[in-house]
Amino acid sequence: MTPTANPEITFVRLTDVPLDEIAAHMRVPRVTEHMPLNVGCWDLAACEAFVRAKEACWHRDGLGHWAFRCNGIYVGWGGFQREGDEWDFGLVLKPEYFGLGMRIAKQAIEFARSDERIGFVTFLLPPSRKHLRGLQRLGASLVGEVDYAGSRFLKYRLDTNQP
Repeated sequence: MTPTANPEITFVRLTDVPLDEIAAHMRVPRVTEHMPLNVGCWDLAACEAFVRAKEACWHRDGLGHWAFRCNGIYVGWGGFQREGDEWDFGLVLKPEYFGLGMRIAKQAIEFARSDERIGFVTFLLPPSRKHLRGLQRLGASLVGEVDYAGSRFLKYRLDTNQP
């Protein structure tokens, strides 16, 4: 259920969330249906490897993925990952919190705008995603189709130096 009364959204490290909560989230078919790179098996060992990989990004790049909380409750994860010279943003929420996506994305984009390393942000979405107006409202524009790890994605770009 998406809170309606000005909820507090906080960004914390994935290591601050119990692995079983993240694993349960990532086993929800409605969450993974648009994730062609999904590893498939989200047991605790796979989840631990996932969190370790995301933490390695923080150590390597000084930035990475967060867990998102709404009024203290874990609602999903996402953040920035360096892909070559680009910073890609991803967001994976629990279905009952999909309504918080725009608010969380805006908060993350504001973070990117304040970070001089991030001149623009990219978004990779599978072609199965049909509701893309949120990206347009953020100011992102379609770059085209790309292949990433053997899967096709729609690539969008948002310049962070634009209001």
